[in-house]
Amino acid sequence: MYQYSRRYSGPLEAVILDLAGTCVDFGSRAPILAFQKLFADLDIELSETQARGPMGTEKREHIAQLLALPEIAQQWQARFGHWPSDTDISRLYETFVPVQLKTIQDRTELINGALALQDYCVAANIALAANTGYSRAMAEAVLPSIHTQGLHFSSVVCATEVPRGRPWPHMSLQNALELGVSTLQACVKVDDTGTGIEEGLNAGMWTVAVATSGNAVGLDLDDWQQLSRAEQGVLRRRAYQTLATSGAHYVIDSIADLPATLTLIQHRLTQGEKP
Repeated sequence: MYQYSRRYSGPLEAVILDLAGTCVDFGSRAPILAFQKLFADLDIELSETQARGPMGTEKREHIAQLLALPEIAQQWQARFGHWPSDTDISRLYETFVPVQLKTIQDRTELINGALALQDYCVAANIALAANTGYSRAMAEAVLPSIHTQGLHFSSVVCATEVPRGRPWPHMSLQNALELGVSTLQACVKVDDTGTGIEEGLNAGMWTVAVATSGNAVGLDLDDWQQLSRAEQGVLRRRAYQTLATSGAHYVIDSIADLPATLTLIQHRLTQGEKP
């Protein structure tokens, strides 16, 4: 009996980046600030750790998951006399959107290394794309600034534009369709959240998690830089450990380290390895 083993050993074709915490908004602060304001205005206490739990998911789903937390649901019941309902989720989402748009517009600066990554991809003929848990309106609050700063994507997919957001693979698959890639093994998904890494894994892609610039540390760049090396080391190790459990093929500090990682992945592809 014979078995046929099929291996791809060609070039990388696409890199798909998350937005907040990956290529813009060091610390992924914009979503957190919006969620905390949303609940504070209702006199409901929401910690940053709680707010960050569902990070990476579509924002209405994020709100639903927050309201499902027992400590949040109990506060809601005490405040309004009933447990959170689907109608409550929809109303909260409508209130959340303008708050989120404001915080996004305030945090559009590219993370260091984004333009160098683009140069690497252009030289290697690798398409650069993005997907996000933001809606299209939210994405449009940041994309013009991204373009003005010199970063350009060949495809941008939002969670509200596919049947299901992360951790389902639909956004990455839609990116791949729009880019016209020949095989998913030639794609790399880069994200700062476990659910974003799951998305890439579920799509059959290589995955790279960014630790210090994103959700796992969660600090603004200025706050991060004010820490001592020892303090940074503690937070970095904790973030690496958290993201390693997501199944990411690689964990790096930020996209400044991504070109070197892409070179390693390309070598593994040449050897016929699969994600």
